Amino acid sequence: MSNSTSTDSGNSGFQKYPYDPSEAAAIIFTVLFALTTSLHAFQLISKRTWFMIPFFIGGILEIVGYIGRVIAATEAPGPYETGPYIVQTITLLVAPALFAASIYMQLGRIVLMLKADDKLFIRRTWVTKIFVAGDVASFLLQAAGGGLSASDDSNTSKLGKDIIIVGLFVQIVFFGLFVVVAALFNIRLNKNPTPSAHTLPWKKHMYTLYAVSILIFVRSIVRVVEFIQGFEGYIYSHEVFLYVFDATMMFIAMGIMNVVHPGEVAVIVRGQLQGEKDVESGSELVESR
Repeated sequence: MSNSTSTDSGNSGFQKYPYDPSEAAAIIFTVLFALTTSLHAFQLISKRTWFMIPFFIGGILEIVGYIGRVIAATEAPGPYETGPYIVQTITLLVAPALFAASIYMQLGRIVLMLKADDKLFIRRTWVTKIFVAGDVASFLLQAAGGGLSASDDSNTSKLGKDIIIVGLFVQIVFFGLFVVVAALFNIRLNKNPTPSAHTLPWKKHMYTLYAVSILIFVRSIVRVVEFIQGFEGYIYSHEVFLYVFDATMMFIAMGIMNVVHPGEVAVIVRGQLQGEKDVESGSELVESR
């Protein structure tokens, strides 16, 4: 990954890639994300885990983003086309926000499965609404900022960078609050478990939720530091940070969700709801007689 001297006219000091992008690394992660995303597609459909659709779309964005980097690598040492740069910037920025949306909804399904609404200090339905709303705000801010940051105008580029920072901070704040909500729920459930908690496999799904949350949280912090340092900062200037703290962490997050897929929770919840409907239908039939 040798340093590239290509700069963008009109935006003094700004370089799309202050190094020669690694084609090999981009191809490897394109393939890795294609594999895990394909498995997620199969799991999503076979287990009808529709709340994992955002997670699957996030995987698609990761694939598109690293394809964009493959294209950029073929243009080294520049000048680099703006199109692939904008595509990879936006897709790799916002994909984790889509992962987060599914994680937020997963907690709601675990609570529903355990019939443990009373263990949350806010209503279960509000948990999903509040955190997904924050996630959408983060997604839109990062997407808008990512597009503006690639502008040849230095003022527009700086504005885009600032918007990205705000979007990432929103993501970090909501993720932090979410982990607190999940941890408090976990503690209360351990102290006073519901009957379902003794028999259903909820703990492994909570641990998975924590693991993926931590990976996204750490990744977001590193990216905040990257954009605070600016386009001439140490993190932005060294491609290794992208592959260690973004590509690798997000691939691990997707892989973890492949291994401990929440489809198990979805199947249990559907069975419980169907059982409740059957009981209600039986009661209505008896009453009608």
